[in-house]
Amino acid sequence: MLEGKNINLRLVEKEDIALWMQWANSPEFWGEYNPLRQVTKAEVEKEWDGPYKGKRFFIEKKDGTKVGFIGGGEMWPGESHHLVMGYTLLPAERRKGYGTEAVALLVDFLFLSADVGRISAFVDPRNIPSQRVLEKAGFVKEGTMRRAGFLRGKWSDFLMFGIIKEEWKPTGLLKNLG
Repeated sequence: MLEGKNINLRLVEKEDIALWMQWANSPEFWGEYNPLRQVTKAEVEKEWDGPYKGKRFFIEKKDGTKVGFIGGGEMWPGESHHLVMGYTLLPAERRKGYGTEAVALLVDFLFLSADVGRISAFVDPRNIPSQRVLEKAGFVKEGTMRRAGFLRGKWSDFLMFGIIKEEWKPTGLLKNLG
C-alpha cells in the first residue's frame, strides 16, 4: 500500500473483481469524459490474467473507504520507460483533493521505483478539473490529439499531458518511501 497524507493507494487484487466490474459498468463512475464500457466477469478475468504490465490501485480514504481508481501502465508493451496513467473518482468524492493526491503519489512511486523517464495522461479538453489535477502534479500540457476518443456518440479531442523525470519534483507525500 502507498500511504499518503489523506488517502492511500491499495493495489487492486483479483478478489476485488466484483467491485471493479460494478465501477467499470457504471457510466456515472466514469463520468461524461470517459468512454462507456460494459464488461463481463469473463472479460475482466481475461484482462486480469493477460499481458497488462501496469499497476491498478484503489484510491482509499484513511478509513479504507474506496473512493476511486488510478492506474499506470506501459505506453508500448515491452517499453517500460514511458508510462500512461488514468484515474477517476466516485462522483460524490470529486473536488475534495483525492485525485490530486493520488496522481502525485503514483507519480512519486513510479519515478522512485522503476526506470521510468516519462509519464503521460490524456484528458478531454472539457474536463477542466482533471487538467488542474495534472498541472498540480507537475504535468505539462503538450498538445492536442484530434479525434482521439469516441465519447457518448461523438468524436472528441484529447489533450496530452506529460511529466518527465528530469522535471519532476518529489512531493514527499509517500509516507512509506520517505
